[in-house]
Amino acid sequence: MAALFSLLAMIMSLAFSPVAEAQAKFRKDKLTLKTASGEHVIEIEIAETEEQKSLGLMYRPTVPPNTGMLFPYGRPQELTMWMRNTYASLDMIFIRADGSVHRIEFSTEPLSEKVISSGAPVTAVLELGAGEAKRLGVKAGDRVLHSTFKSGAR
Repeated sequence: MAALFSLLAMIMSLAFSPVAEAQAKFRKDKLTLKTASGEHVIEIEIAETEEQKSLGLMYRPTVPPNTGMLFPYGRPQELTMWMRNTYASLDMIFIRADGSVHRIEFSTEPLSEKVISSGAPVTAVLELGAGEAKRLGVKAGDRVLHSTFKSGAR
């Protein structure tokens, strides 16, 4: 029971912290995942600045279904991510410049400093709650429709 109260206290303190203020500044948008099971609209926050990319989804206890964060980069490059200070397990979808899914890292380990690599040049990473990529049927080669990618807007 004490652990539950500690967790609740931590969440409440974060709600009024500089972290919560920074999280409120993420631009919000939507993107579409086009998979064999259909088109799935995802409500996203966009990590545009280096500060936002460094913060990402850290300190959040959960990532609700059909929501996530997009980390766009200006040019194709091998990207690396980690889970430092990230409480929720995530699915990381690495996306090429044309909006095609390169690969997916499923169910990352919370709070880990293990480096997770795209394995090839990509221009973005989409982070969803763990299990979402499988639930939506996302596979390598599927399409992500958003103005970030050469494939165009939603």
